[in-house]
Amino acid sequence: MTLRSRFTLFTVFWLIFILILYNIFVYFFVIRVTTRGELQLLSNKANLVIESLRKQGLRGFEDPKLLSEMYNYNEMMRIVTGDVRVVNEVGTDPELLSIPPQMQVYNQTETRQINGQRVLYLSVPFFDQGHLIGTVEAARRLTVLDSYLQILLGALSVTSIGAIVFAIFGTYWFTSRLTGPIGQMVQTMREIDRSGKLYRVKLNGREESVELQQMVRAFNQMIDRLDRTIEHQKHFVADASHELKTPLTVISSYADMLKRWGRDNAEVRDEAIEAISKETERLQNLIRSMLTLAEAEQDNWLNVSRFDVTSVVRELSEVLGKTFEREIRVHSDHHSVNMKGDKDKIRQLLLILIDNAIKYSKEPIDVRIRNQKSGIKLEVTDYGIGVPDSEIPYMFDRFYRVDEARHRKTGGSGLGLSIAKKIIDIHEGNVEVYSKPGNGTTISIMLPRKI
Repeated sequence: MTLRSRFTLFTVFWLIFILILYNIFVYFFVIRVTTRGELQLLSNKANLVIESLRKQGLRGFEDPKLLSEMYNYNEMMRIVTGDVRVVNEVGTDPELLSIPPQMQVYNQTETRQINGQRVLYLSVPFFDQGHLIGTVEAARRLTVLDSYLQILLGALSVTSIGAIVFAIFGTYWFTSRLTGPIGQMVQTMREIDRSGKLYRVKLNGREESVELQQMVRAFNQMIDRLDRTIEHQKHFVADASHELKTPLTVISSYADMLKRWGRDNAEVRDEAIEAISKETERLQNLIRSMLTLAEAEQDNWLNVSRFDVTSVVRELSEVLGKTFEREIRVHSDHHSVNMKGDKDKIRQLLLILIDNAIKYSKEPIDVRIRNQKSGIKLEVTDYGIGVPDSEIPYMFDRFYRVDEARHRKTGGSGLGLSIAKKIIDIHEGNVEVYSKPGNGTTISIMLPRKI
Protein backbone atom coordinates (compact mmCIF):
# COMPACT_ATOMS: atom_id res chain seq x y z
CA MET A 1 0.00 0.00 0.00
CA THR A 2 1.34 3.40 -0.96
CA LEU A 3 2.05 6.18 1.54
CA ARG A 4 -0.70 8.25 -0.08
CA SER A 5 -3.30 5.51 0.43
CA ARG A 6 -2.20 4.86 4.01
CA PHE A 7 -2.33 8.52 4.91
CA THR A 8 -5.75 8.94 3.27
CA LEU A 9 -7.23 5.87 4.98
CA PHE A 10 -5.80 6.84 8.35
CA THR A 11 -7.17 10.38 8.08
CA VAL A 12 -10.62 9.22 6.91
CA PHE A 13 -10.96 6.52 9.57
CA TRP A 14 -9.80 8.91 12.27
CA LEU A 15 -12.28 11.54 11.05
CA ILE A 16 -15.11 8.97 11.00
CA PHE A 17 -14.26 7.95 14.57
CA ILE A 18 -14.26 11.58 15.72
CA LEU A 19 -17.53 12.32 13.90
CA ILE A 20 -19.24 9.29 15.44
CA LEU A 21 -18.23 10.36 18.93
CA TYR A 22 -19.24 13.96 18.22
CA ASN A 23 -22.63 12.99 16.76
CA ILE A 24 -23.39 10.67 19.66
CA PHE A 25 -22.51 13.41 22.12
CA VAL A 26 -24.61 16.04 20.31
CA TYR A 27 -27.60 13.70 19.89
CA PHE A 28 -27.79 12.60 23.51
CA PHE A 29 -26.96 16.09 24.79
CA VAL A 30 -29.90 17.52 22.82
CA ILE A 31 -32.17 14.73 24.12
CA ARG A 32 -31.06 15.42 27.67
CA VAL A 33 -31.57 19.20 27.41
CA THR A 34 -34.91 19.08 25.64
CA THR A 35 -36.28 16.28 27.84
CA ARG A 36 -35.25 18.23 30.91
CA GLY A 37 -37.19 21.23 29.56
CA GLU A 38 -40.32 19.13 28.95
CA LEU A 39 -40.01 17.60 32.41
CA GLN A 40 -39.67 21.04 33.97
CA LEU A 41 -42.84 22.12 32.19
CA LEU A 42 -44.83 19.16 33.56
CA SER A 43 -43.33 19.65 37.01
CA ASN A 44 -44.40 23.30 37.03
CA LYS A 45 -47.97 22.32 36.09
CA ALA A 46 -48.14 19.66 38.81
CA ASN A 47 -46.82 22.10 41.41
CA LEU A 48 -49.41 24.70 40.37
CA VAL A 49 -52.18 22.11 40.81
CA ILE A 50 -50.92 21.19 44.28
CA GLU A 51 -50.61 24.88 45.17
CA SER A 52 -54.21 25.48 44.06
CA LEU A 53 -55.39 22.55 46.20
CA ARG A 54 -53.59 23.89 49.24
CA LYS A 55 -55.22 27.27 48.78
CA GLN A 56 -58.60 25.49 48.77
CA GLY A 57 -57.76 23.59 51.95
CA LEU A 58 -57.08 20.36 50.03
CA ARG A 59 -60.66 20.22 48.82
CA GLY A 60 -62.21 20.35 45.40
CA PHE A 61 -60.26 17.48 43.92
CA GLU A 62 -63.04 16.84 41.41
CA ASP A 63 -63.20 20.43 40.10
CA PRO A 64 -62.78 20.17 36.30
CA LYS A 65 -61.29 23.65 36.06
CA LEU A 66 -58.46 22.59 38.32
CA LEU A 67 -56.79 20.62 35.51
CA SER A 68 -58.40 21.91 32.36
CA GLU A 69 -56.67 25.30 32.60
CA MET A 70 -53.26 23.60 32.35
CA TYR A 71 -54.17 20.89 29.90
CA ASN A 72 -52.41 20.54 26.51
CA TYR A 73 -53.64 18.41 23.63
CA ASN A 74 -50.70 15.97 23.79
CA GLU A 75 -50.87 15.55 27.56
CA MET A 76 -52.77 13.75 30.26
CA MET A 77 -53.21 15.04 33.84
CA ARG A 78 -55.05 13.51 36.77
CA ILE A 79 -55.39 13.52 40.53
CA VAL A 80 -55.13 10.20 42.36
CA THR A 81 -56.24 9.91 45.99
CA GLY A 82 -54.62 7.82 48.68
CA ASP A 83 -56.79 4.80 47.88
CA VAL A 84 -55.40 4.81 44.32
CA ARG A 85 -58.61 6.21 42.90
CA VAL A 86 -58.65 8.71 40.05
CA VAL A 87 -60.87 11.60 41.14
CA ASN A 88 -60.03 14.11 38.42
CA GLU A 89 -58.63 13.48 34.97
CA VAL A 90 -58.21 15.43 31.76
CA GLY A 91 -56.93 14.31 28.36
CA THR A 92 -58.07 12.92 25.04
CA ASP A 93 -55.30 10.46 24.23
CA PRO A 94 -56.55 6.96 25.15
CA GLU A 95 -53.04 5.57 25.36
CA LEU A 96 -52.03 8.18 27.89
CA LEU A 97 -55.29 7.68 29.82
CA SER A 98 -54.65 3.95 29.95
CA ILE A 99 -51.50 4.41 32.01
CA PRO A 100 -52.35 2.78 35.37
CA PRO A 101 -52.45 5.20 38.33
CA GLN A 102 -49.82 4.87 41.04
CA MET A 103 -49.41 6.05 44.60
CA GLN A 104 -45.86 7.07 45.49
CA VAL A 105 -44.51 8.92 48.52
CA TYR A 106 -41.75 10.54 46.42
CA ASN A 107 -41.49 12.24 43.07
CA GLN A 108 -41.20 9.89 40.15
CA THR A 109 -40.15 10.75 36.60
CA GLU A 110 -39.49 8.39 33.74
CA THR A 111 -39.59 8.14 29.99
CA ARG A 112 -41.73 5.30 28.64
CA GLN A 113 -42.25 3.79 25.21
CA ILE A 114 -45.88 3.46 24.07
CA ASN A 115 -46.32 1.97 20.60
CA GLY A 116 -42.83 3.05 19.62
CA GLN A 117 -43.28 6.64 20.79
CA ARG A 118 -41.66 8.24 23.80
CA VAL A 119 -43.87 9.42 26.64
CA LEU A 120 -42.67 11.48 29.58
CA TYR A 121 -44.35 10.45 32.87
CA LEU A 122 -44.40 12.46 36.14
CA SER A 123 -45.86 11.69 39.54
CA VAL A 124 -45.79 14.32 42.37
CA PRO A 125 -47.28 13.41 45.81
CA PHE A 126 -48.83 15.99 48.15
CA PHE A 127 -49.21 15.71 51.94
CA ASP A 128 -51.24 17.16 54.81
CA GLN A 129 -49.39 17.27 58.12
CA GLY A 130 -47.16 14.45 57.06
CA HIS A 131 -49.96 12.23 55.77
CA LEU A 132 -50.10 11.27 52.11
CA ILE A 133 -53.26 12.69 50.54
CA GLY A 134 -52.71 11.87 46.91
CA THR A 135 -50.62 12.44 43.83
CA VAL A 136 -50.75 14.55 40.73
CA GLU A 137 -49.84 12.53 37.67
CA ALA A 138 -48.98 13.94 34.26
CA ALA A 139 -47.91 12.35 30.99
CA ARG A 140 -46.80 14.08 27.81
CA ARG A 141 -46.00 12.69 24.37
CA LEU A 142 -42.64 13.75 22.99
CA THR A 143 -43.78 13.53 19.37
CA VAL A 144 -42.69 17.03 18.40
CA LEU A 145 -39.38 16.60 20.17
CA ASP A 146 -38.78 13.27 18.45
CA SER A 147 -39.49 14.86 15.06
CA TYR A 148 -36.91 17.52 15.81
CA LEU A 149 -34.47 14.80 16.84
CA GLN A 150 -35.08 13.04 13.52
CA ILE A 151 -34.28 16.27 11.72
CA LEU A 152 -31.17 16.69 13.86
CA LEU A 153 -30.12 13.10 13.15
CA GLY A 154 -30.58 13.65 9.42
CA ALA A 155 -28.62 16.90 9.52
CA LEU A 156 -25.78 15.25 11.44
CA SER A 157 -25.71 12.34 9.00
CA VAL A 158 -25.64 14.60 5.93
CA THR A 159 -22.94 16.86 7.34
CA SER A 160 -20.87 13.86 8.48
CA ILE A 161 -21.08 12.21 5.06
CA GLY A 162 -20.17 15.52 3.43
CA ALA A 163 -17.24 15.95 5.78
CA ILE A 164 -16.03 12.41 5.04
CA VAL A 165 -16.29 12.90 1.27
CA PHE A 166 -14.53 16.24 1.54
CA ALA A 167 -11.85 14.64 3.73
CA ILE A 168 -11.28 11.83 1.23
CA PHE A 169 -10.78 14.16 -1.73
CA GLY A 170 -8.97 16.80 0.34
CA THR A 171 -6.61 14.30 1.94
CA TYR A 172 -5.95 12.58 -1.38
CA TRP A 173 -5.15 15.93 -2.99
CA PHE A 174 -3.00 17.00 -0.04
CA THR A 175 -1.06 13.72 0.05
CA SER A 176 -0.57 13.97 -3.71
CA ARG A 177 1.09 17.32 -3.16
CA LEU A 178 2.93 15.95 -0.14
CA THR A 179 4.30 12.82 -1.79
CA GLY A 180 5.00 14.47 -5.14
CA PRO A 181 8.65 15.29 -4.36
CA ILE A 182 9.10 11.82 -2.84
CA GLY A 183 7.76 10.21 -6.01
CA GLN A 184 10.03 12.47 -8.03
CA MET A 185 12.99 11.39 -5.94
CA VAL A 186 12.08 7.72 -6.42
CA GLN A 187 11.80 8.29 -10.18
CA THR A 188 15.15 10.07 -10.16
CA MET A 189 16.76 7.18 -8.25
CA ARG A 190 15.36 4.69 -10.78
CA GLU A 191 16.68 6.82 -13.63
CA ILE A 192 20.08 6.98 -11.94
CA ASP A 193 20.03 3.18 -11.50
CA ARG A 194 18.99 2.69 -15.12
CA SER A 195 21.34 5.11 -16.83
CA GLY A 196 24.22 5.23 -14.36
CA LYS A 197 24.18 9.04 -14.51
CA LEU A 198 23.52 11.33 -11.57
CA TYR A 199 20.43 13.51 -11.68
CA ARG A 200 19.10 16.09 -9.24
CA VAL A 201 15.52 16.69 -8.15
CA LYS A 202 14.16 20.08 -9.17
CA LEU A 203 12.87 22.11 -6.24
CA ASN A 204 9.79 24.14 -7.13
CA GLY A 205 9.68 25.97 -3.82
CA ARG A 206 5.96 26.74 -4.02
CA GLU A 207 3.62 24.64 -1.90
CA GLU A 208 6.22 22.19 -0.61
CA SER A 209 6.68 22.21 3.15
CA VAL A 210 9.95 23.16 4.79
CA GLU A 211 10.62 19.50 5.64
CA LEU A 212 10.16 18.41 2.01
CA GLN A 213 12.37 21.23 0.79
CA GLN A 214 15.02 20.14 3.28
CA MET A 215 14.70 16.53 2.15
CA VAL A 216 15.04 17.49 -1.54
CA ARG A 217 18.02 19.71 -0.75
CA ALA A 218 19.63 16.90 1.27
CA PHE A 219 19.07 14.52 -1.67
CA ASN A 220 20.60 16.98 -4.11
CA GLN A 221 23.52 17.59 -1.74
CA MET A 222 24.08 13.83 -1.58
CA ILE A 223 24.03 13.68 -5.39
CA ASP A 224 26.49 16.60 -5.57
CA ARG A 225 28.77 14.84 -3.11
CA LEU A 226 28.57 11.59 -5.08
CA ASP A 227 29.30 13.55 -8.24
CA ARG A 228 32.34 15.15 -6.65
CA THR A 229 33.49 11.79 -5.29
CA ILE A 230 33.17 10.15 -8.71
CA GLU A 231 35.05 13.05 -10.29
CA HIS A 232 37.77 12.76 -7.67
CA GLN A 233 37.98 9.02 -8.34
CA LYS A 234 38.26 9.66 -12.08
CA HIS A 235 41.00 12.22 -11.51
CA PHE A 236 42.71 9.91 -9.03
CA VAL A 237 42.68 7.01 -11.48
CA ALA A 238 43.90 9.25 -14.29
CA ASP A 239 46.64 10.78 -12.14
CA ALA A 240 47.61 7.40 -10.72
CA SER A 241 47.81 5.98 -14.23
CA HIS A 242 50.00 8.87 -15.28
CA GLU A 243 52.25 8.52 -12.24
CA LEU A 244 52.54 4.76 -12.70
CA LYS A 245 53.12 5.11 -16.42
CA THR A 246 56.31 7.14 -16.07
CA PRO A 247 58.34 4.73 -13.88
CA LEU A 248 57.02 1.74 -15.78
CA THR A 249 58.11 3.36 -19.02
CA VAL A 250 61.56 4.04 -17.56
CA ILE A 251 61.86 0.46 -16.28
CA SER A 252 60.70 -0.93 -19.61
CA SER A 253 63.14 1.28 -21.55
CA TYR A 254 66.15 0.35 -19.41
CA ALA A 255 65.16 -3.32 -19.44
CA ASP A 256 65.08 -3.12 -23.24
CA MET A 257 68.47 -1.40 -23.17
CA LEU A 258 69.84 -4.17 -20.96
CA LYS A 259 68.50 -6.75 -23.36
CA ARG A 260 70.24 -5.12 -26.34
CA TRP A 261 73.56 -3.77 -25.02
CA GLY A 262 73.75 -4.63 -21.33
CA ARG A 263 75.46 -7.98 -21.71
CA ASP A 264 78.61 -6.56 -23.26
CA ASN A 265 78.64 -2.96 -21.93
CA ALA A 266 79.19 -2.73 -18.16
CA GLU A 267 78.53 1.04 -18.11
CA VAL A 268 75.12 0.61 -19.75
CA ARG A 269 74.36 -2.30 -17.45
CA ASP A 270 75.16 -0.35 -14.30
CA GLU A 271 73.20 2.69 -15.48
CA ALA A 272 70.16 0.54 -16.31
CA ILE A 273 70.28 -1.33 -13.00
CA GLU A 274 70.55 1.94 -11.06
CA ALA A 275 67.63 3.50 -12.96
CA ILE A 276 65.46 0.40 -12.59
CA SER A 277 66.24 0.27 -8.86
CA LYS A 278 65.30 3.93 -8.37
CA GLU A 279 62.09 3.68 -10.35
CA THR A 280 61.16 0.45 -8.58
CA GLU A 281 61.63 2.18 -5.25
CA ARG A 282 59.54 5.08 -6.54
CA LEU A 283 56.81 2.64 -7.58
CA GLN A 284 56.86 1.04 -4.14
CA ASN A 285 56.54 4.41 -2.43
CA LEU A 286 53.73 5.42 -4.74
CA ILE A 287 51.81 2.19 -4.17
CA ARG A 288 52.39 2.43 -0.42
CA SER A 289 50.99 5.97 -0.40
CA MET A 290 47.98 4.95 -2.47
CA LEU A 291 47.27 2.08 -0.07
CA THR A 292 47.56 4.49 2.86
CA LEU A 293 44.97 6.80 1.27
CA ALA A 294 42.68 3.81 0.65
CA GLU A 295 43.02 2.69 4.28
CA ALA A 296 42.20 6.21 5.44
CA GLU A 297 38.67 5.81 4.09
CA GLN A 298 37.98 3.00 6.58
CA ASP A 299 36.23 3.72 9.88
CA ASN A 300 38.78 1.86 12.04
CA TRP A 301 41.87 3.57 10.63
CA LEU A 302 42.50 5.43 13.87
CA ASN A 303 43.94 3.86 17.01
CA VAL A 304 43.12 6.50 19.60
CA SER A 305 45.24 6.86 22.75
CA ARG A 306 46.60 9.59 25.00
CA PHE A 307 50.20 10.64 24.32
CA ASP A 308 52.70 13.49 24.62
CA VAL A 309 53.03 15.43 21.35
CA THR A 310 56.27 17.13 22.41
CA SER A 311 58.11 13.82 22.91
CA VAL A 312 56.92 12.56 19.50
CA VAL A 313 58.16 15.75 17.77
CA ARG A 314 61.54 15.73 19.55
CA GLU A 315 62.16 12.04 18.82
CA LEU A 316 61.21 12.37 15.14
CA SER A 317 63.22 15.58 14.67
CA GLU A 318 66.30 13.95 16.19
CA VAL A 319 66.02 10.90 13.91
CA LEU A 320 65.44 12.93 10.73
CA GLY A 321 68.13 15.44 11.65
CA LYS A 322 70.73 12.69 11.97
CA THR A 323 69.53 10.85 8.87
CA PHE A 324 69.59 13.86 6.55
CA GLU A 325 72.30 15.77 8.44
CA ARG A 326 70.03 18.78 8.86
CA GLU A 327 69.32 21.05 11.80
CA ILE A 328 65.73 20.68 13.02
CA ARG A 329 64.90 22.99 15.93
CA VAL A 330 61.98 22.15 18.23
CA HIS A 331 60.25 24.98 20.16
CA SER A 332 57.63 24.22 22.80
CA ASP A 333 55.84 26.35 25.39
CA HIS A 334 55.68 23.43 27.80
CA HIS A 335 57.85 20.47 28.63
CA SER A 336 54.99 18.10 27.71
CA VAL A 337 51.76 18.67 25.76
CA ASN A 338 49.23 15.85 25.95
CA MET A 339 46.48 15.11 23.47
CA LYS A 340 44.14 12.27 22.59
CA GLY A 341 44.49 10.86 19.09
CA ASP A 342 46.39 8.33 16.99
CA LYS A 343 50.05 8.63 17.96
CA ASP A 344 51.35 6.81 14.87
CA LYS A 345 49.24 8.94 12.50
CA ILE A 346 50.38 12.18 14.14
CA ARG A 347 53.97 10.96 13.80
CA GLN A 348 53.32 10.16 10.13
CA LEU A 349 51.83 13.63 9.66
CA LEU A 350 54.91 15.30 11.15
CA LEU A 351 57.20 13.02 9.13
CA ILE A 352 55.52 14.14 5.88
CA LEU A 353 55.73 17.84 6.75
CA ILE A 354 59.33 17.74 7.99
CA ASP A 355 60.37 15.56 5.03
CA ASN A 356 58.89 18.12 2.63
CA ALA A 357 60.69 20.92 4.47
CA ILE A 358 63.97 19.01 4.15
CA LYS A 359 63.45 18.41 0.42
CA TYR A 360 62.67 21.98 -0.53
CA SER A 361 65.06 23.94 1.72
CA LYS A 362 68.68 23.93 2.81
CA GLU A 363 68.31 26.14 5.89
CA PRO A 364 67.47 24.88 9.41
CA ILE A 365 63.87 23.85 10.02
CA ASP A 366 61.76 25.09 12.93
CA VAL A 367 59.00 23.00 14.51
CA ARG A 368 56.83 24.80 17.07
CA ILE A 369 54.36 23.31 19.53
CA ARG A 370 51.85 25.71 21.09
CA ASN A 371 49.45 24.69 23.83
CA GLN A 372 46.36 26.91 23.35
CA LYS A 373 42.87 27.00 24.83
CA SER A 374 41.30 25.95 21.56
CA GLY A 375 43.68 23.03 21.09
CA ILE A 376 47.26 22.15 20.14
CA LYS A 377 48.96 24.12 17.38
CA LEU A 378 51.82 22.57 15.39
CA GLU A 379 53.91 24.67 12.99
CA VAL A 380 56.58 23.42 10.59
CA THR A 381 58.63 26.24 9.02
CA ASP A 382 61.28 25.97 6.33
CA TYR A 383 63.26 28.76 4.69
CA GLY A 384 63.38 27.34 1.20
CA ILE A 385 61.92 28.02 -2.23
CA GLY A 386 58.40 28.80 -0.94
CA VAL A 387 55.06 28.35 -2.68
CA PRO A 388 53.25 30.91 -4.89
CA ASP A 389 49.88 32.12 -3.56
CA SER A 390 48.10 30.69 -6.59
CA GLU A 391 49.40 27.20 -5.80
CA ILE A 392 48.54 27.09 -2.08
CA PRO A 393 44.84 26.02 -2.50
CA TYR A 394 45.96 22.95 -4.47
CA MET A 395 48.86 21.80 -2.30
CA PHE A 396 46.85 19.06 -0.58
CA ASP A 397 45.31 17.65 -3.78
CA ARG A 398 46.38 14.18 -4.80
CA PHE A 399 49.38 13.98 -7.18
CA TYR A 400 49.74 17.74 -7.14
CA ARG A 401 53.22 19.27 -7.20
CA VAL A 402 54.15 22.91 -7.14
CA ASP A 403 55.73 23.84 -10.48
CA GLU A 404 59.18 24.59 -9.10
CA ALA A 405 59.16 21.31 -7.18
CA ARG A 406 57.96 19.14 -10.04
CA HIS A 407 61.35 17.63 -10.84
CA ARG A 408 62.03 14.01 -10.04
CA LYS A 409 65.10 14.61 -7.86
CA THR A 410 62.92 14.84 -4.77
CA GLY A 411 61.38 11.48 -5.47
CA GLY A 412 57.96 12.71 -4.37
CA SER A 413 54.73 11.12 -5.57
CA GLY A 414 52.42 14.05 -4.87
CA LEU A 415 50.48 12.03 -2.28
CA GLY A 416 52.29 12.98 0.91
CA LEU A 417 50.37 16.18 1.62
CA SER A 418 47.11 14.45 0.66
CA ILE A 419 47.78 11.83 3.34
CA ALA A 420 48.69 14.61 5.79
CA LYS A 421 45.42 16.42 5.07
CA LYS A 422 43.48 13.18 5.61
CA ILE A 423 45.16 12.67 9.00
CA ILE A 424 44.29 16.24 9.98
CA ASP A 425 40.67 15.80 8.90
CA ILE A 426 40.07 12.57 10.81
CA HIS A 427 41.54 14.24 13.91
CA GLU A 428 38.94 17.02 13.41
CA GLY A 429 41.67 19.61 12.90
CA ASN A 430 42.41 22.26 10.29
CA VAL A 431 45.47 23.43 8.42
CA GLU A 432 46.71 26.78 7.07
CA VAL A 433 49.66 27.53 4.80
CA TYR A 434 51.72 30.74 4.89
CA SER A 435 54.34 31.06 2.20
CA LYS A 436 56.29 33.52 0.03
CA PRO A 437 58.42 32.42 -2.91
CA GLY A 438 62.06 32.54 -1.93
CA ASN A 439 61.35 33.13 1.77
CA GLY A 440 60.09 29.71 2.85
CA THR A 441 56.83 28.12 3.97
CA THR A 442 55.03 27.64 7.27
CA ILE A 443 52.36 24.96 7.61
CA SER A 444 50.22 25.56 10.68
CA ILE A 445 47.99 22.79 12.07
CA MET A 446 45.38 23.16 14.81
CA LEU A 447 44.35 19.89 16.49
CA PRO A 448 41.82 19.41 19.30
CA ARG A 449 43.10 17.83 22.49
CA LYS A 450 40.40 15.19 22.26
CA ILE A 451 38.48 13.69 19.33
